[in-house]
Amino acid sequence: MKTINCLLIDDEPPAIALLEKYVGMIDQLNIVGTSHSAVKAFDMLDNKKIDLIFLDIQMPVLSGIDFVKTLKKPPAVILTTAYREYALDGYDIDIIDYLLKPIKFDRFLKAVDRYRERKIASSGKNEQDVVNHIFLNVNRTKTKVIFEDILYIESLKDYVRIHTTSDRLVVKGNLGTILKLLPKNKFTRIHRSFAIAKSKISSYSQSELEIGGNKLPIGISYRKEIEGLFD
Repeated sequence: MKTINCLLIDDEPPAIALLEKYVGMIDQLNIVGTSHSAVKAFDMLDNKKIDLIFLDIQMPVLSGIDFVKTLKKPPAVILTTAYREYALDGYDIDIIDYLLKPIKFDRFLKAVDRYRERKIASSGKNEQDVVNHIFLNVNRTKTKVIFEDILYIESLKDYVRIHTTSDRLVVKGNLGTILKLLPKNKFTRIHRSFAIAKSKISSYSQSELEIGGNKLPIGISYRKEIEGLFD
């Protein structure tokens, strides 16, 4: 998928700062503007290409929902709010998702994933045709990781180790968060501490499988899913 140009609209500076942090952690997302007022955001929509808006519902002068209703052809919208009852009102307009504050990164990722899925569905392309890599922070450097090079991923508490065909990369984050950044059709979890590339399995038994010469344990709760890969 091409770069997703984002506009962040929220009247609270800390909320904007948090969204900027999260957007900066995903290579495909690009911030083209921020605004503390929905009214002032009109000019940005006129002058810049915006694909996705992260939009606070409750703002002075013009609410987020009223702002969207004024647009003839609005970009995709993910609403943010500190009040659950306001979030429900968002479904009166066509939105991708809503995020309840304080926003957690895994929930943010899920919302972005919903945007990707809608774009893929509307383009008629398969997920694997859209993107074949991701950039991850390794030793404070954005490192390109090609999906086909990944063998398996190992949990290390607050970090994960990504084993590829040529390297081992240590990345801050947990296993679930990293998996959400990878194509669902290519990777699966086999244990609370391991996830694997489905195509790289060379052999398996009820309790373990082999990838790249390494034997990895299969958790009891994951056995049926692994067996299903070979049915």
